[in-house]
Amino acid sequence: MEIPYTDKARPDTGLFNAKVGIWLFLASEIMLFGALFSAYILLRVGADPGTWPQGLLNIPIGTFNTAVLITSSVTVVLGWASLKMGNFGAYRKYQAITILCALGFLGIKSFEYKDKWTHYEVWKTDGTRMTGHIEGSPWFWKTETLTKLKLESIKFTPDATHYNDPKTHAADAKADHGTAHKEAVEIKTSEIKRLSAFVPAHSTFFAIYFTITALHGLHVLCGALVIAYILGPGAKMWKTNPEQYMNRVEVSGLFWHFVDLVWIFLFPVVYLL
Repeated sequence: MEIPYTDKARPDTGLFNAKVGIWLFLASEIMLFGALFSAYILLRVGADPGTWPQGLLNIPIGTFNTAVLITSSVTVVLGWASLKMGNFGAYRKYQAITILCALGFLGIKSFEYKDKWTHYEVWKTDGTRMTGHIEGSPWFWKTETLTKLKLESIKFTPDATHYNDPKTHAADAKADHGTAHKEAVEIKTSEIKRLSAFVPAHSTFFAIYFTITALHGLHVLCGALVIAYILGPGAKMWKTNPEQYMNRVEVSGLFWHFVDLVWIFLFPVVYLL
């Protein structure tokens, strides 16, 4: 028994099966990311004044990654349009660029993650707190690590203040992106109440940041793998059933546009607000 409307659209709706399926899937994805964004916004608005960190994310890198994803959306459309015109060579070129953009996005994001794993905040016993880097840039240290390593002190290079105090935040944030680190200071272990890298355990902010960005990154990876399969082994269908092949390319493009759209919302909400 042959399944109808796999390559030809239904005459009454103008849709083929895969397009209906992808729209239903994307509806569930909207609910997933909508819940995460709503949780972030509600927690952000409900935070006590001066407790929500700001300026801890690298805005220039986030902006560049935004441009990378927007470029990939353009190449996906150009690839599909080339295929509709029967130009398979141009299609392969544009889809290859899309995959490179996806890999570039993930590479940049991994670089950004690495910086968070070596960037620390120190809560001192006198009530003050500082953000910066520990000498040697160790990964994932916490308060218990100092005791385990029997360290009497650490050399800490502080940077700007990252909390939403209107008197200090504007100047600090302006100075921080780049090389706004001060001279290294020595902090005794006995003066440290808490030590944490910028990991999910650091704060609610980073817990949500890593949840949303990692989930989005997983979608980027899965989307790139699907596009790569259609471009590679799946391209045999172009010779046997070109109409259905174009439908597959279109469906993968719809998913990719959704992935890009999520980032368009994620960047200003998490990085800029």
